[in-house]
Amino acid sequence: MPPRTRSRHLPPSLSRLARPFAAAVSAALLLTACSSGGDTGGSGSDTPVQGGTLTTAVDTEPVSWDVHASTQDITAEIQRQVVDSLVAQDAAGKFHPWLATGWKVSDDYTTYTFDLRTDVTFTDGTRFDAAAVKANFDHIVADPTKSLYAVSLLGPYAGTEVVDADTAKVTFSAPFAPFLQAAGTPYLGFYSPKTLKDDAGKLAAGGPVNVGSGPFLFSRYTKGQSAVLTRNPDYDWAPATAAHTGPAHLDKLEFRFLPTASVRSGALTSGQVQVAKAVPPQNVKAVEANPALDLISRQNPGGNYNLWLNGSLAPFDDQRVREAVQRGIDIDQDVKTVTFGQYPRAWSPISPTTPFYDKTLEGTWPHDPKLSGRLLDEAGWTGRDADGYRTKNGKRLTVQWPQLSIQATREGRDVLGQAIQADLKKIGVEVKRPSLDLGTYNTQVYGGKAHVVDLSWPRFSPDVLWLFLNSGSAPAEGGINATFVKDADLDTWTAEGRATLDEKVHADVYPKVQRRAVDQALVVPLYTQVSLVGTADTVKGLTFSPSNWLTYYDTWLDTK
Repeated sequence: MPPRTRSRHLPPSLSRLARPFAAAVSAALLLTACSSGGDTGGSGSDTPVQGGTLTTAVDTEPVSWDVHASTQDITAEIQRQVVDSLVAQDAAGKFHPWLATGWKVSDDYTTYTFDLRTDVTFTDGTRFDAAAVKANFDHIVADPTKSLYAVSLLGPYAGTEVVDADTAKVTFSAPFAPFLQAAGTPYLGFYSPKTLKDDAGKLAAGGPVNVGSGPFLFSRYTKGQSAVLTRNPDYDWAPATAAHTGPAHLDKLEFRFLPTASVRSGALTSGQVQVAKAVPPQNVKAVEANPALDLISRQNPGGNYNLWLNGSLAPFDDQRVREAVQRGIDIDQDVKTVTFGQYPRAWSPISPTTPFYDKTLEGTWPHDPKLSGRLLDEAGWTGRDADGYRTKNGKRLTVQWPQLSIQATREGRDVLGQAIQADLKKIGVEVKRPSLDLGTYNTQVYGGKAHVVDLSWPRFSPDVLWLFLNSGSAPAEGGINATFVKDADLDTWTAEGRATLDEKVHADVYPKVQRRAVDQALVVPLYTQVSLVGTADTVKGLTFSPSNWLTYYDTWLDTK
């Protein structure tokens, strides 16, 4: 078995891929992570202890466990422990070896050739090789998978060529510069080819059928209660960004699904769990004041929690109505009240920790109900009915904003939605918020029948703007462009951005995309998500991925 390279430097041929990210985000990431004490998030100089079970409380349960099909970040976070990726990305945006020992990228970003490790096996004994790369990427784009996110991370995927057992050549039909970043996410992680052949249809159900090559095995899933992962004793191919080699320190990981905020917090303070995701903002001070607990606070990169307005559907086919809604919401007050000041109000569709964030947007479109009133008057909504809502030709100004029932309470978004409804009622706009099951929700939202869609999308890349705003990301094609608008400028700029990693191009096009989306009132940015994670002070070495997902490979429990 050849020794694993531990160098943290890129091969010379790859340095041009790392520089654009490093300069833009390294300082921002350092400034946005903080802890109330202890050494949670880093093992420091202490010697890790082997063994033990770590229990984490999470606020959301995966709808699907198939990381190739799911859009949920909770699926990606948990499955990150089960599936490995070709490359790893560090906090400065640099790429490092993982399952690939090296790679070459064509000058036009249409081909990526990966040299693969020869010592990796899936937990069912199947060897990881170029055929496994092809099987997984082909599975993602296959129609039966019904991928809604991973397929977008493969962009204009044309296929994977098995050059030989240890060399895979991934080809795209158009320049696709963001691929390395995407290839480091769990959404493009690898299942055993045997699983894909025999049990692909069972991946969504979770459990032992989810066979990867990662540091943990997916041992058990009890719907509505928990998922249990156990250590892979043969693991010896961690990424170059990891703090150690060999198997994980912990024997077992248990994830408990506790959607009620008070229950989740109570489980942490009582010691029933050692880690609690999504600490309610109202409980932050209590966690900080508890000497046995630590709090980690980090702003998420990628898409903020935004409202996307369907510009293809009346009345939002009129920009004046969209702008009236955008400026009619008292975002500062609503977000501050609901999140107890823990989440910053957003001004752009992407967060400040995302490369090429446009800071000049801050403060440029404040709450202005008088402007909203004038815009609605100009748009012909001059009447009022008995309930105070505006009318036009006898028809009430009503918009539909569906909510997914299983995620309605996440981060207090249901309460924030009520505040927004109240704000818009003041300017005469009725907002209906039906609570829908997943099937009905997908039909409404991805079928373009909803006026408003709320989305947040963590990703350590400005290419998330292509997903939100390029017409090629149409929901009918598996995309997430909920504006349903084909805008020539947005299409051109986002396409130019993903065709290169040139800093100058990105610094030009991505701020323009953000400004146009706001100016056209296609988006109402609400807040930047903040990962508020509470931990027992016995938890050591807990780390975050660049997309702000918790990773447990280096984690251990201090039992002294």
